[in-house]
This record gives sequence, C-alpha cells and structure tokens, in this order.
Amino acid sequence: MKKTLSTLAKVRDIDTLVIHSLDLCLYQASVVIGDKEFMVTDDIGNLVRAHSLLEIQKQCQNINANTQIMRQESAYDEMVGGPSKGKGNRLEVQISDNKLY
Repeated sequence: MKKTLSTLAKVRDIDTLVIHSLDLCLYQASVVIGDKEFMVTDDIGNLVRAHSLLEIQKQCQNINANTQIMRQESAYDEMVGGPSKGKGNRLEVQISDNKLY
C-alpha cells in the first residue's frame, strides 16, 4: 500500500517514519499508521528515494511522525552461501531529524 507525501502531511496520527537503507547510498521511506505500513510516494506515484539520509529526511520533513527509525535488512548470509536465518537479520535504529538540510 502507498500514500503520497501531500496526503501524509495532513495526517496527525503517524506512529513511525521508517527510512529504509537499501544499499550503500539508496534510501526509501515508509510510514506506520496503526498496524499498517505504507510506502511513501510523490504526487505522481513514484516511490520517494534519495541518495543520502539528509536528503530523504528533507523530502519527508512535512510528515509529522512520533518516531523515526532507520531499517536495514541484509542479504549477506545468502550472498556468501551461509544458511538463512529463521527470523532474518533486520536492524532498526531510532534516529531523529536534526534539520541539517
């Protein structure tokens, strides 16, 4: 499911803004509202993407979320031929927007 930046700017009950660290310099955003997670898009439906943490925080600055986290999931174990871990290897770190942009 997806929600646009302009729609999310009007929502006041956003639990979490999730910044997904996909690769060395590629980030996407999603939001958690209640028990559902929505990918963040621009007004024409393209996923919001950036090449730095500050850049994606700037794009999402009008989203009023209670918390922000950065989430990273690595396929390292699979890439080196190791056994797949049952629960995965998701790492989530709480961050804040210092408005350095």
